[in-house]
Amino acid sequence: MGQDATSQMMYDFKKNQDVLVAIGNETRQSILISLSQGTQSPGMRVGEIERLTHLSRPAISHHLRVLKNAGIVSVHKEGTKNYYRLNARNAMLNVRSLIDQVLLLCE
Repeated sequence: MGQDATSQMMYDFKKNQDVLVAIGNETRQSILISLSQGTQSPGMRVGEIERLTHLSRPAISHHLRVLKNAGIVSVHKEGTKNYYRLNARNAMLNVRSLIDQVLLLCE
């Protein structure tokens, strides 16, 4: 692999680090699965996620913040209510690009 390809791969790993960490956690995976089962418009409230995952509200809030910071989940506010929904398309496309790079090395 050339220096340019190596530099690009290192850059892409760094760019995707937050997403990889976020989706690598089993609790966050559970929350993502719950969000995928719920309505995307307007989204799900923490209480709904709590019923599906049996996690505490503080734990859910913490993990949602990690997912939001990684660009996987977005929040829609209506007054005092927060609705969370999947917003992972761009983040997953970036990860897919990284995976494609790694797969090329395996050929």
